[in-house]
Amino acid sequence: MKAGQATGEGAPSGGALARACRDYLDHLQAERGLARNTVAAYRRDLARYAAYLAGRGVAAPGEVTPDIVAGFATALRRDGLAPASVARMVVAVRGLHKFWVAEGVTAANPAEDAELPALGLHLPKALTVEEVDALIAAAGAASPEAGPAELRDAALVELLYGTGARISEATALDVDDVTRVLGDATLGLRLLGKGSKERVVPLGSFARQALDAWLVRGRPALAVRGPGTPALFLNARGGRLSRTSAFNRLRLLAARAGLQRDISPHTLRHSYATHLIDGGADVRVVQELLGHASVATTQVYTLVTADHLREVYRSAHPRAL
Repeated sequence: MKAGQATGEGAPSGGALARACRDYLDHLQAERGLARNTVAAYRRDLARYAAYLAGRGVAAPGEVTPDIVAGFATALRRDGLAPASVARMVVAVRGLHKFWVAEGVTAANPAEDAELPALGLHLPKALTVEEVDALIAAAGAASPEAGPAELRDAALVELLYGTGARISEATALDVDDVTRVLGDATLGLRLLGKGSKERVVPLGSFARQALDAWLVRGRPALAVRGPGTPALFLNARGGRLSRTSAFNRLRLLAARAGLQRDISPHTLRHSYATHLIDGGADVRVVQELLGHASVATTQVYTLVTADHLREVYRSAHPRAL
């Protein structure tokens, strides 16, 4: 591997560096209680970092310098990674070195004062209300010929947009989680988020209707093909719908709807938050609905709304230009 190359698969299988990385990952899971998917993301990012360090001849944590850390971030950008991906990896590296200092593995934190490249502000791209309607219509659940897949896809989109759920939260739901809410309009839907933190979100009438149609007319036809899973959303074989399959279904719906942009489950979460802020919801209420640990994470949506307001002003006011 070239010295400046950040691309690499797999961390070294042994040695002080590998052991120190594994200790940090164990800490994230056992002591900080991070979700399995989050720990898996850290593991991938740190494997890339460890591969970079190995390429620089670094064999132990104490050999890492600020220049090496800064070089890693620069190499990531050079490799063409998106700013958000670079930012995520930098956060992982900073956390790793902070842990090593706290545990006495190293005396200093080389990531603390290293000059890292500016990553810029990544604003989420929300769908318009009309685009959300087109996405739901593309599922074809309103058609008299609608089958289980169409009913499921419509229910999935309505749930993601109507609650702001992460795709991992939606696919983890069981039938019992929803049926009790459908029977009582005063109840909210319980979602299990990052770090096993639970929150309750309102379930609107559109999502209720779509879920009821799926449970009554769609799910039974797929359930008989599978092992009898309690999962809410099922795949064609009757098993629990995976996050990857849900992502692929949304891309298919977007293509059918003629939406000329990349659509993912997170796009609907962004849209949910942005439309709430546009409608006058308090940012701290939106923070609770999204399950963000910090309001700073939620405030990015206020910037999106401000940007939208500026666009409206420029197009509508006679002296804006």
